[in-house]
Amino acid sequence: MAKLTREHIVTIEVLQQRGQSQSQTARILGVSEGAVRYHLRRSRDGAADGRHKPSRIEQLGLAQAVAHWWQAQAEILGQQRPPSVQLLHDFLRTEHDYEGSYKSVRKYVRARFGLPPLRPFRRVETPPGAQTQSDWGEFRQVDLGDPDGPTTLYAFVMVLSHSRKEAVVWSRSMDQLAWHHVHNEAYRRLGGVAAVNRIDNLKTGIARGGGAWGVINEQYRAYARTLGFHVDACEVRAPEQKGKTERRVGDCKGLDLRSRRFDGLADLQSWTDADRAARAARRICPATGSSVAASWEAEKPFLRPLPALLPEPFDLVKTAPVHKDCSVHFEGRSYVVPFIYTGREVEVRGCSGSVQILDPKTGVVLVSYPRHSPERILIDPACYAGPGTAEVLPPKPLGRMARKLEEIAALPVERRPVDLYAALAEVAR
Repeated sequence: MAKLTREHIVTIEVLQQRGQSQSQTARILGVSEGAVRYHLRRSRDGAADGRHKPSRIEQLGLAQAVAHWWQAQAEILGQQRPPSVQLLHDFLRTEHDYEGSYKSVRKYVRARFGLPPLRPFRRVETPPGAQTQSDWGEFRQVDLGDPDGPTTLYAFVMVLSHSRKEAVVWSRSMDQLAWHHVHNEAYRRLGGVAAVNRIDNLKTGIARGGGAWGVINEQYRAYARTLGFHVDACEVRAPEQKGKTERRVGDCKGLDLRSRRFDGLADLQSWTDADRAARAARRICPATGSSVAASWEAEKPFLRPLPALLPEPFDLVKTAPVHKDCSVHFEGRSYVVPFIYTGREVEVRGCSGSVQILDPKTGVVLVSYPRHSPERILIDPACYAGPGTAEVLPPKPLGRMARKLEEIAALPVERRPVDLYAALAEVAR
């Protein structure tokens, strides 16, 4: 049998005091006679039970401090939730220079205050078009035919909570640009955007904090505003709050990718799309009783239609004022925007290869420039053209000298006047 408990040891001592033989005691408890002799000898010698040695908290004399902290927290929280062992560990480290592990504190708390009460979670079936759930899965040793051999890939899984229709998008990274890119591709495969997207507390989605109190990543907030969905982060360490996508990520991990060879990422994506479509036709949606594929077709009309042009993935965003020379400053450069936005604010996005400037109210891209260009001032002459408004008048037209400079600058180098000064002097006469 397993190790004898303290109760078994006390029973051995009591039976011995009542004249029970060691062999009879062993038969009653279902142990060997040697075990009985061993514990009787330890009892006579006054040996301490090594399994019940004082904890590190008791050795350091911190038991009273822990009791006071725990009682104070219990009074504050009431029946809402038990005190946090992690916060207790932080308190001991900060206030008492405790060097023990979190597990040692948890073991002490459970021995003194018992296990925390169970809190069951509520199961909710969402209506059509209400929610998607998203998560990443990591896959190693995937053979894409790369010269360096098998590589690590990441599968982004987005699931429509009502119909259970899933979209799986492969990516080589999980940075901000990849985060926006896989969202675009997932929404394309689902055929629309649900009202809410539930995510984990990863940094590309939640900048700091977690759950309902987390601060949404500014780039992701701008992306969500463009597509028109609300970001809903799960509580920390609560995977059951997005169980539908957790299940599908686990399902993807069952794919036998290591025994297959793909001709690049596009080939893997095409194979995955076909596999997911076939599974959707076979799987039954528990909310409708129909197949996932049929339930998805019924849910499509409830999804927000995709815009004609999905936002280009970006990893930096800022709201910037438009100065009097019609320019905005971004990443150490000045970009000219349409003059009618002078005195207002625009949204500037740093995409993978371009800088996009958008109207923050409509989300329309006003003008685009190459990103990280060697030039520090980038001008699109079209930004100075067009009629004015009641608030902003058009800039003054170019004079003859400025027009001549533009003409010369537009000419190929071999056709430009040899004597630049003479060409400009003709204008100045």
